[in-house]
Amino acid sequence: MVDARFEDGDDAPLRLMAQEADDVPVLAALVQDAVFPITEMTWARRRRRFAILLNRFRWEDRAAAEREGRPYERVRSLLTFDNVLAVRSQGIDRGDTDTILSLLSLAFHPGPEGSGRIELILAGDGAIELQVEALDIVLTDVSRPYRAPSGHVPRHEA
Repeated sequence: MVDARFEDGDDAPLRLMAQEADDVPVLAALVQDAVFPITEMTWARRRRRFAILLNRFRWEDRAAAEREGRPYERVRSLLTFDNVLAVRSQGIDRGDTDTILSLLSLAFHPGPEGSGRIELILAGDGAIELQVEALDIVLTDVSRPYRAPSGHVPRHEA
């Protein structure tokens, strides 16, 4: 009998949570450069949940794709924020349903007794701010990975 190696495992969909401030940078790195239609974000006020269905670049697969000479991938992912008390945005027109947004960064700014503010910075000077009673973010991959349409790693001008 031969022991299994890590390399023998199949990629599994991500399902990660952030419930402490130190968890947020991990999720932020994974959702950087995700794109989504403006129509794919919603705030369920009564449930106190804000959610975005996004197309996430698979940063965790980048090195393997380069090593194996295969295309870069994206995956559809659901990013949910619970315990949301208020949502504010700037620089985006919710009425323009053809708008595609690009998520540049995600940060948590702690407040008193576990509360705080979550800031989502979008390309083109857009931003979304969530006031939260407690930090509770979940990232869940909901589709199989697919070839990144651009064929390139996202890049930012300095």
